[in-house]
Amino acid sequence: MKSPKLKVLVIDDSALIRSVMKEIINREKDMECVGAAPDPLEAREMIKALNPDLITLDVEMPKMDGLDFLERLMRLRPMPVLMVSTLTERGAEVTLRALELGAVDFISKPKLDIARGMEEAAAEITEKIREVAQARVRKTVVSPDQEKFSADAILPSVAGRYSSTEKLIIIGASTGGTEAIREVLTKLPADAPGVLVTQHMPEHFTKSFADRLNTLCKITVKEAVHNERILPGHAYIAPGNWHLLLKRSGANYVVNLDQGPLVNRHRPSVDVLFRSAANIAGANAIGIILTGMGKDGMQGMLEMKQAGSHTIAQDEATCVIFGMPKEAIAAGGVCEVLPLQNIARRTMEKLASIGSKSSRI
Repeated sequence: MKSPKLKVLVIDDSALIRSVMKEIINREKDMECVGAAPDPLEAREMIKALNPDLITLDVEMPKMDGLDFLERLMRLRPMPVLMVSTLTERGAEVTLRALELGAVDFISKPKLDIARGMEEAAAEITEKIREVAQARVRKTVVSPDQEKFSADAILPSVAGRYSSTEKLIIIGASTGGTEAIREVLTKLPADAPGVLVTQHMPEHFTKSFADRLNTLCKITVKEAVHNERILPGHAYIAPGNWHLLLKRSGANYVVNLDQGPLVNRHRPSVDVLFRSAANIAGANAIGIILTGMGKDGMQGMLEMKQAGSHTIAQDEATCVIFGMPKEAIAAGGVCEVLPLQNIARRTMEKLASIGSKSSRI
């Protein structure tokens, strides 16, 4: 008796990709493309109607991004998912996040001559479809007390209670952020103020990220440790699965790590770091929001600006994903929008212009 063919649903906003994927799949004797959707909302209805065995999923799509859709899918109707995107490269943070959310595997779309590149990868695509179809997937459960959409879940906003003149640089990033952070940190001088960095990245990856940056930068770069003093000429990377906060111990700034609820779907959350900087450093901090998907950091950057911080957003032309900077700009939390290559220089210029300010308690 013949085995039934694998039913594959392709979800991609590119008509060309949908067409090429359909051709590649339908050439195989053991699988068929039962449908192709241009966005997650249409895909949702097709999943109900067609009951596919697995889906291939792009990341950048209209109406809802692929990671949002993946998270909801794995919570409500888990099934095998193969990520197919220009953003899903080995080691890329968006890939790691997709796997964390429940995707089984990934393949990277070619960035040039897409149709030819996809055809050349046809054997890899179909082999991965076969492998992914055999995966056992489980429903992901996020209970209401595990995830929050505001930094209120971690710490209150207490703007106006800072009293130090020590300067700091505060950076938040997500998709594409590893290279954007490298660009900023490698241009900072050895005597730069202390730097706190939240990059959306899973546990166990942040230490190797910090170690790599440490070999490239004039400043010392390390994964942050709870209660350590923040020193000039040092950058502290939020460990995966821990919120990074700025705290004060006497006259010193110190690192605080917190494993409270997810905020904006993330731990570490940029909003949490930015709010802590607004509370503790105020006008003595420079806030920088870099490339990333979603809204994390939008509210926190506004709070930093309201507390007197100078705030900078990476411009659209140099972003991998202009999501987080765009949202921060729209919310009114950004003082300047700059190309990535200009951010470090401008940051040092603004820090030099910050004079002694009278304390506010």
